[in-house]
Amino acid sequence: MAPVVAALREREEVHATLVHTGQHYDDAMSRVFLDELGMPAPDVNLETGSGSHAAQTARVLERFDGYLEGARPDLVLVAGDVNSTLACALAAAKRTIPVGHVESGLRSRDRTMPEELNRILTDALSDLLFAPSRDAVENLEREGIDPSKIHLVGNSMIDSLRRHLPAARARRAPERFAVERGGYAVATIHRPSNVDDPTRLARLLESLRGLAGFLPVIFPVHPRTAARIRDLGGESASGRGRGLEIIPPMGYLDFLGLLEAARLVLTDSGGIQEETTALGVPCLTLRDNTERPITILEGTNRLIGSNPDAILPAAEAALAEGLAEPRAPALWDGRAGERIAAIAARHAAAPREADRAEPSARAAV
Repeated sequence: MAPVVAALREREEVHATLVHTGQHYDDAMSRVFLDELGMPAPDVNLETGSGSHAAQTARVLERFDGYLEGARPDLVLVAGDVNSTLACALAAAKRTIPVGHVESGLRSRDRTMPEELNRILTDALSDLLFAPSRDAVENLEREGIDPSKIHLVGNSMIDSLRRHLPAARARRAPERFAVERGGYAVATIHRPSNVDDPTRLARLLESLRGLAGFLPVIFPVHPRTAARIRDLGGESASGRGRGLEIIPPMGYLDFLGLLEAARLVLTDSGGIQEETTALGVPCLTLRDNTERPITILEGTNRLIGSNPDAILPAAEAALAEGLAEPRAPALWDGRAGERIAAIAARHAAAPREADRAEPSARAAV
């Protein structure tokens, strides 16, 4: 959302308020990203914290609804597919406040994923659907969404990547791990399907150690994954000293610098599939499906499934193929945030055009 917030705040006709739900509250996974992306301090922090899907969604819904009661914005913008996305969209829709969904139309076709349910429901509630790619537009059209609500705007996450890549390179993150450019792999694993089953997680770690036998692997560990690794105990909780470096979460710039210079990336993250495509880094996605097929059709991503035994053969094949060129699907040009802001501003202002007493539109992000 950083490019969207920046673009909105450049528009004099819009007063944009930034609301942090507090769903991600750990400094290593929240504050450092806001700081490094140049995001302003949130105007409102709901401090909802963690909990079950139901409890977390309900808490965000209740607290954001309380904020809306006093703020009464002309438009609410939500992003992505987390519990906060759905809760804030639902709170706004129930108050008949228009909703805009950034990163709309992505589908994995797997309804066992909580994110998939969040995506589908948020899109159904939204008045403005900001699609990052043509396949996302097609998904929405198949679901019967009014085409006038759908806007192909490109990928705002790639806006951030393009803007911050020089600063990320200047940090020289690979040097801190004594690895050479193009001479190591990066791994990120955090989805419940991969880390909540102790047997599968242990097998994943063993496969990463096998890969580290011929290509160093740097593994920044999400707090969720770190907790599951600690539960395993013993040697499998660290993996250090055998070419596998398990490290705490990294800030955005350091991680981007590490990602950009990697020879190979292994992940179950959706966003990293997109970033590696833009960077031209081969990516192996450790899932049975992806909501970002554009990264396979037009990018560097390969879906290898959830079987840990598939990692080594897929990694060897990717290394044998050589490096790919960076790819840029349509409108992944660094200006998606500007497009979203322009459309959002027009939509927010429209109901107010006849009311000269309140000439500026208000948006909650």
